[in-house]
Amino acid sequence: MSASLPALPEIAAACQAMRLGVSASELHGGLCGWLCGGGENSPQWLRRVLVDEDLPAPGSGDPLDALRLASAAQLEDRDFGFELLLPDANDSLEARSGALFDWCRGFVGGFGLATGAEPPLSEEGSEALADLAQLARATAEPDGDEEDEAAYAEIEEFVRVAALLLHGDCALGPRHRRSLN
Repeated sequence: MSASLPALPEIAAACQAMRLGVSASELHGGLCGWLCGGGENSPQWLRRVLVDEDLPAPGSGDPLDALRLASAAQLEDRDFGFELLLPDANDSLEARSGALFDWCRGFVGGFGLATGAEPPLSEEGSEALADLAQLARATAEPDGDEEDEAAYAEIEEFVRVAALLLHGDCALGPRHRRSLN
């Protein structure tokens, strides 16, 4: 079992304290996009993902550093223990879907920063990235029923698997190719 992510309220408080201007879910999406795109797993991630060289690097034990360490470990987990930092089922469908779309916005941005204009994607990876970009443009609806709950669960699982696929294409694949040479 891979490392657990810090709690959403803890990351939200850290974002607010640092006046980052992004939600906890969007920040986690950006971090995961960065890592999936092959971006460096270092304490400097916050500067890279938010494109702000003035941001301090989160220190050891800081919730944002714990987020980086847990996210990187989950992406490398061979048991696919990767999780998205999203509100739990007690929150409204609108809040959860809005956070999921925020996560996708962050992911697409972080991924683009790490890979550049032409990432080395498989056909499935290209389709997954296009789908994530489409979700990043979506907005949450205020009402929902059981059918919408089921759709949300499917979309959340798709996003999780898409991130792992992109991580395989752009982070794991190149790393394995280098180790073979």
